[in-house]
Amino acid sequence: MTKRDLVIRISNETGLVQQQVLDVIQKTLDYISAALATGKKVELRNFGVFEVKVRKARVGRNPNAPETDVPIPQRAVVKFKPGKEMRETVIKLTPEQVEAALKAQAAEEKAKGPEADH
Repeated sequence: MTKRDLVIRISNETGLVQQQVLDVIQKTLDYISAALATGKKVELRNFGVFEVKVRKARVGRNPNAPETDVPIPQRAVVKFKPGKEMRETVIKLTPEQVEAALKAQAAEEKAKGPEADH
């Protein structure tokens, strides 16, 4: 699901103008990004928690030249921990349901063509 898909669905369900919905969604995402950029944790009840963690430095390997070690420095990454309700809903999915959803999504993206918003 893309941001555009969200805008259309919310607009259709609420009767709000799509541009207003887009503005609210974009502002929400901007505030979440800004909070994370300052190292703050963002907790959305019944959805999940976004937080910044520091990934330790490690040594990687180039698959094309496995004898060569590649140092990977430590860096900050965003982690997401789903909320209880989301976790319980997702855990009920069977592998077949997940595969069917992925196939449907791929078919939908193919039908949209290269001009689709992502």
